[in-house]
Amino acid sequence: MKKTKRLLATVLGGLLMCLPIFGCGSNDDKKVIRLSEVTHSIFYAPLYVALNNDYFGDYGITIKLSNGNGASNVMTAIASKSADIGLMGPEATVYCHVEGQKDYPVIFGQLTQRDGSFLVAKNPEPNFKWSDTAGKHVLAGRKGGMPAMTLEYVMNQAGVDTSGPNFDTTVQFDVMVGAFEGNNSCDYCTMFEPVASQFQAEGKGYIVASVGEASGNVPYTAFSAKKSYIKENKETVTDFLRAIVRGYNFIKQNDSATVAKVLKKSFADTSESAIKAAIENYSSIDAWCHSPVMKEEDFALLQTIMANAGSLDGRADFNVAVDNTIADAVAAELL
Repeated sequence: MKKTKRLLATVLGGLLMCLPIFGCGSNDDKKVIRLSEVTHSIFYAPLYVALNNDYFGDYGITIKLSNGNGASNVMTAIASKSADIGLMGPEATVYCHVEGQKDYPVIFGQLTQRDGSFLVAKNPEPNFKWSDTAGKHVLAGRKGGMPAMTLEYVMNQAGVDTSGPNFDTTVQFDVMVGAFEGNNSCDYCTMFEPVASQFQAEGKGYIVASVGEASGNVPYTAFSAKKSYIKENKETVTDFLRAIVRGYNFIKQNDSATVAKVLKKSFADTSESAIKAAIENYSSIDAWCHSPVMKEEDFALLQTIMANAGSLDGRADFNVAVDNTIADAVAAELL
């Protein structure tokens, strides 16, 4: 009996040791992808469609999704190997390249091609112009993050000076809406969907402009992974991107009500009508990439926006920071 107990304890101990590293020789475990997203947003709809329609499962992939709550946290997860792939603004990858990291992250697929935030005002402004933000208190988001940098670029293009305290980057992204609602001195705030539409529906503010529509095409959100991870898991990364593209194709081929029903599983606390409105708003500004292939001219604009914000000391080489090899193959196959 004692021998049996010792044997059982040994076997169980061995199994427990295998669990944290997803190993022990199982071929299925090699298809687990730990994906860290910068935030949980309908803006990333193609990803959630792929999850909820089990497109990843079609390729034998299991997604372990976590919310990084910020691009810097996602990049830290990749650097520490607690995440395999990160969904975040490409600016985080650019920073790593400028800093000269060795096993650097590489962008291998793009998801969104425009800023997904909308400018919300306290009062209705049917004839709003970006120059109207001059001298006004604007909650812009985290300094060095894409929402704040793109907004600053758009305002500067309209001739608005953003060097003073009125261009407010002191409030963290996840508490901006509450700060805007509770502070009468704030005139404008950027919000993503469905928050922007819900805020307006509740009579708390008014959507007056789309930042993404004003900025034009920018590689706003993309998938990055360590260069070594992509090299060692090329087939899995290819299948991952196939599932994402199928998610985008589903949105393109179906009406917003159908898409909302699929997305509901990922946004249980949001009504289908609000999800539907968000899908329509993002479709109207052409927010999602038609192809996962990142364009060099768009990457150049990204770095121009970063430099304009004073957040870039050098320039990343497109051909080093971006690897379109897998995206090109998947686009040729599925688009």
